[in-house]
Amino acid sequence: MKRNDVLGTLGLARRAGAVVFGTSAVRAATREGRARLVLLAADAAKGQANKLKPLLEHRGVPHMVWGTREELGGAIGAAQVSAIAITAKSFAEKVLRRLDDVDEGRQ
Repeated sequence: MKRNDVLGTLGLARRAGAVVFGTSAVRAATREGRARLVLLAADAAKGQANKLKPLLEHRGVPHMVWGTREELGGAIGAAQVSAIAITAKSFAEKVLRRLDDVDEGRQ
């Protein structure tokens, strides 16, 4: 159930316009200072993750590997996605709380 809570919150954030998805868009949001939390799919291509992780660490953006591309895409009503950035602080905090409940370590 708690995993569904995370996915449901991602869907709400998308409907509120507080989600950017896809590696290029997430990188742009991070560079622009809009990304508050980034989720990387566990099955994302290593090259995609390797492009994002150094930038996220340099910018101090909380991020973690969580879910699959299918789960993340399904949660936001899109095709499979490798990365999602949450741009609203309130939604980022809510997702982090729910992720803590699921207890799958944050990076």
